[in-house]
Amino acid sequence: MDKIAAYITSAFMALVPPGADGVVPNPSGCPARLFCGCGVSVRVFGHPVPELFPARAWLRYPRAQAGHGMVAVWPGHVAYIESADGDGQATLYDPNSGGHRTRVHQRSLAGATIVNPHG
Repeated sequence: MDKIAAYITSAFMALVPPGADGVVPNPSGCPARLFCGCGVSVRVFGHPVPELFPARAWLRYPRAQAGHGMVAVWPGHVAYIESADGDGQATLYDPNSGGHRTRVHQRSLAGATIVNPHG
């Protein structure tokens, strides 16, 4: 991740109280709907990667353990893991997490396949 993306994410995280569902700006350059894959590609690579807009496209990456920088993939949805809490929960950067909004929040990783987009 580049320094600007890291700074922006840190700034967003600083605004979100622990345990709160924090709505943050939607990712730049992504469509207004069905943008979870686009948003995660911006978070990981710094720009939209159209081939990764469908959530299932992230399954091309190798499987991994949950942790910072990994990606959680569910059927029809994808999110970036900011931190894994070790109890099956994680703090996620979660584009299109409901109501066409992007949130940084805690969520269960149940049912998710975890992948390493750098692997």
